[in-house]
Amino acid sequence: MTPQSDEDEVWRQIVASFNDTAERDSAEQPWPDSENVPAEPTRRVVKPSEELEEDLDEPEDKQDDDEDEEGHFVPPPPPPLPKLDLPAKLAWVALFGGPAYLLVAAVAHWQMEGWALFTAVAAFIGGFVALVVRMGDGPPNDSGWDDGAVL
Repeated sequence: MTPQSDEDEVWRQIVASFNDTAERDSAEQPWPDSENVPAEPTRRVVKPSEELEEDLDEPEDKQDDDEDEEGHFVPPPPPPLPKLDLPAKLAWVALFGGPAYLLVAAVAHWQMEGWALFTAVAAFIGGFVALVVRMGDGPPNDSGWDDGAVL
């Protein structure tokens, strides 16, 4: 018998026994004894500390004062967006303008010429390529000597 035929025979046995019921011994206890839990859980009594009882007896005005003293965090305003040069602006317009023209033309059922389709697709691809080429592969010049996190 070849190893392939042995494997085929084992596979046939697995498939044939797919709908068979499990053995009675395994059905009585489906997991190990170490995972059995008692039928009724044990009860625990937790007493609050004396400090907590004192805090509960005091009025809630103290909590309002604490919130006023802490203040509210107001994040600083975000830095302004960087100024884009003309080639970057044109690349972004081409990247979104080409597909936008195709979408509007399709929704409005405009008759599109071959040159218009080619121009829209070429604008999209050209804008994508221009942005990727301008991206660069190194860190920015003003990043300093350390590329780690700033805390």
